[in-house]
Amino acid sequence: MITATGKKKSRSDAIKIYLYKNWQFWALIALPVIYLIIFNYIPMGGIILAFKRFSPRKGIFGSDFVGLMYFRQFLGAPSSLRIIRNTLRLGVYSLLVGFPIPILLALAINEVKHQRLKKFVQIVTYAPYFISLVVLVGIMMRIMDLRTGILNHLITALGGKPVNFFGSKDIFPHLYVWSGVWQISGYASIIYIAALSGVNPELQEAAIIDGASRVQRIWNVDLPAIRPTIVMMLIFNVGQIMNIGFEKAYLMKNSVNQANAEIISTFVYEIGLKNGDFSFSTAVGLFNSVISLLLFVFVNEISKRLKIGRAHV
Repeated sequence: MITATGKKKSRSDAIKIYLYKNWQFWALIALPVIYLIIFNYIPMGGIILAFKRFSPRKGIFGSDFVGLMYFRQFLGAPSSLRIIRNTLRLGVYSLLVGFPIPILLALAINEVKHQRLKKFVQIVTYAPYFISLVVLVGIMMRIMDLRTGILNHLITALGGKPVNFFGSKDIFPHLYVWSGVWQISGYASIIYIAALSGVNPELQEAAIIDGASRVQRIWNVDLPAIRPTIVMMLIFNVGQIMNIGFEKAYLMKNSVNQANAEIISTFVYEIGLKNGDFSFSTAVGLFNSVISLLLFVFVNEISKRLKIGRAHV
């Protein structure tokens, strides 16, 4: 009869044997796991600031508990609806424009048969991704300057009137989204190009024999083959609707276009780092993260129920 002590010993021996046999795997993931714990999970303890009136003298855990006060303060502020609306506008606009373009680009690149031309197009489309946002916004400001910008010189030469691109709150969303599409579309298409490389060539040959045109082959062979990848990337992109980085919006923002340029991330930066209200900024950031998580889960559940693709997160 095996005792409880014997069972524990045999189980621990089995675990030791398993770890010994698979030590290469655990050694490989050790650094990423340690990185996640130190830089992602441990800092998550800071969300407690959202429920406390932080005092540097008392510290995080010694500060007074205030519950949902900062959440009510944000949602009750006159500017909160405008900030949330601006964030949603940019996020949804970026999703509607920026999601399909990398797919179309990948399909177009996949149809290029000349290898040198294909590599050249890939390099040209990937390169903008590695441009710093500071440099990108600086280039945009120089090209679109009201007096010296080459774009306004071109508009004037064609008989039009100069346009103050960075001085218009209505033009700001278009500048923000389309410059982002130009910068990341090539890099974002890599995953779709990789998925297209796994398409069975026999399916393409069969479609050609059946007399299918190039568009028909793309629609009936290529797109169904990469549908799981498209669904997975759509889920990730929808989850990022509210998580718009503050750097680009902050660099493009000025006193004229601020009405449409102020988003949650820039608001958190202004309140938290500039004004020193860490509790309020933490509450706003937590509110943003919760909305993003709910969107992520919602879209994932819809894709499961509708059985769109074979891959879910």
